[in-house]
Amino acid sequence: MGSRVRARWVVAALGCTGLLCAVLGAVMIVTLPSIIKQQVYKNVRIDPSSLSFGMWKDIPVPFYLSIYFFDVINPKEILQGKKPEVQERGPYVYREFRHKSNITFNGNDTVSFLEYRSFQFQPDRSRGSESDYIVMPNILVLGAAVMMENKPMALKLLMTLAFSTLGERAFMNRTVGDIMWGYEDPLVNVISKYFPSMFPVKGKFGLFAGLNNSDSGIFTVFTGVKNFSRVHLVDKWNGLSKVNFWHSDQCNMINGTSGQMWAPFMTPESSLEFYSPEACRSMKLVYQEEGIFEGIPIFRFKAPNTLFASGTNYPPNEGFCPCLRSGIQNISTCRFNAPLFLSHPHFYNADPVLAEAVRGLHPNETEHSLFLDIHPLTGIPMNCSVKLQLSLYIKSIKGIGQTAQIEPVVLPLLWFEEEKCYLFWSSSKKGSQDKEAMQAYSESLMTSAPKGTVLQEARL
Repeated sequence: MGSRVRARWVVAALGCTGLLCAVLGAVMIVTLPSIIKQQVYKNVRIDPSSLSFGMWKDIPVPFYLSIYFFDVINPKEILQGKKPEVQERGPYVYREFRHKSNITFNGNDTVSFLEYRSFQFQPDRSRGSESDYIVMPNILVLGAAVMMENKPMALKLLMTLAFSTLGERAFMNRTVGDIMWGYEDPLVNVISKYFPSMFPVKGKFGLFAGLNNSDSGIFTVFTGVKNFSRVHLVDKWNGLSKVNFWHSDQCNMINGTSGQMWAPFMTPESSLEFYSPEACRSMKLVYQEEGIFEGIPIFRFKAPNTLFASGTNYPPNEGFCPCLRSGIQNISTCRFNAPLFLSHPHFYNADPVLAEAVRGLHPNETEHSLFLDIHPLTGIPMNCSVKLQLSLYIKSIKGIGQTAQIEPVVLPLLWFEEEKCYLFWSSSKKGSQDKEAMQAYSESLMTSAPKGTVLQEARL
């Protein structure tokens, strides 16, 4: 009799335990997502107490800028009206260092800052040295020639005389270091003295001279502390809520973030927008697919076919025109009116006529597409590859003898790839493999950080 009573008690106890577990499970199902969401909100906002603030302030992960030059094989033939032929050289790789300063928290839930950057050549990662010589169009001569096309003939003849006196030619043979960081050229001082509105630069001229040891302007972004729905979005750049480089309000808008972090809890319907001071515009990437990167779930966002499409092919881009061809963006209005164009490398995703006009170009998606892999729960980039090409429009200009018989062509100068990844882990995981380290950091953003946690760099 006693054993039956004990059995009933055991059954009753097990039943109560099971019911309690079921209730607790139901409560956890309802409350756990909310708890995780609150922790993510707390850890990714821009606040000195947030887990990601140190990463946002001083990015410890190495950025690498890879430069590929288009070495002109047949400059003499181009002057005779023949098709240009180029050979890709590189990569020439630079370690990019970034840190934020003048960080000021404002009363309207925003923070303002300057981000400084410097570059250091990496011989072990490069295929060549900064002393390598590259034959390229002389941007000062051929760019100025196109800009002078509609000026009075007397002025063009004066320009020809100046070019001849200074020994300037249509093509130049200079080192990688000179092209990147600048070289002395008396023509720079002549142009800045007599045509200051055309080219307000003195001293050395280099394609990246203005980027080294410089900042990208004052960004003011929302912190998300008071209103999380706007976290990381740009409020102003250099005090402006929109730029004035383009010909429509839509194209002049400053949309998205500063390009380092995005709002969390992304879905396949999300898009990725950021403002690029170098491109003088906002860019929008679209969802492509989900995947796994080093054990971390990611969403891949890629540049749409319409990013550099002409206004004819994609009406919202009409404000970026005049457009020579679809797939290249005329950036002359934010580059001293020089006939420079931005595109994907090798004119990938552009009008095929552009690549066909230059021998040596081989556009393909694998090597030349632009994408970012984002951890959807936190909005933090995990694997990124930003690839863009700079080209110069050249042609024969009547009255400027240095342009000879050059046929109109958009000639690629170089393309660059900027690789950056935010891969971190907590000090408690130091020594772990990369996969576990990344998972640990991802998980830490969804939980309370242990006291004394220090973020470290995950080196791939």
